[in-house]
Amino acid sequence: MSTGKMSHIVLVQELDENQWTRYRDIRLAALESDGHAFGGNLDSERLFTESEWRSKARQYIALVAVVGAEDIGMMTVENLKGDFGATSWVGSCWVDPEYRQHGALRALFEYLDLHAAQRDWSVQGLGVWVDNEIAITAYEKLGFEKMGEKQESTRKPGMYYQRMLRKSVAR
Repeated sequence: MSTGKMSHIVLVQELDENQWTRYRDIRLAALESDGHAFGGNLDSERLFTESEWRSKARQYIALVAVVGAEDIGMMTVENLKGDFGATSWVGSCWVDPEYRQHGALRALFEYLDLHAAQRDWSVQGLGVWVDNEIAITAYEKLGFEKMGEKQESTRKPGMYYQRMLRKSVAR
């Protein structure tokens, strides 16, 4: 990965099931780099078969932030009727540490905004660990607000997450 000033444009691409290897590779990179920030587990996900990765790719819409030919960030989006009026749930948000604070996360959410009306992504919800202040601050800068009380994780008992909500910025 290149370091230094980011002069490249961040593009966002939506992956389909046939691009499961890209989804797998960036998901495993996220877990390897910042596994504490996710509900998933690196050791178990490394063992997923192609069939399991394809199934995950069908369950969520996977978005990747790309610079040049390199996937540098990701998020998943799922349509649902959630708490506090959410129409979509955002998960697996991650940006490669070398590319943080260079617009990748913003580019991913701008993609959501661009497609919000036709894809029912107008009210976006997400969960973030209560001790992940860096992520909470980043989400607040994007317009998210904390909603409700902290919730205990079902996948990681003893850990708590905060629900946050954002209304899409119409484009």
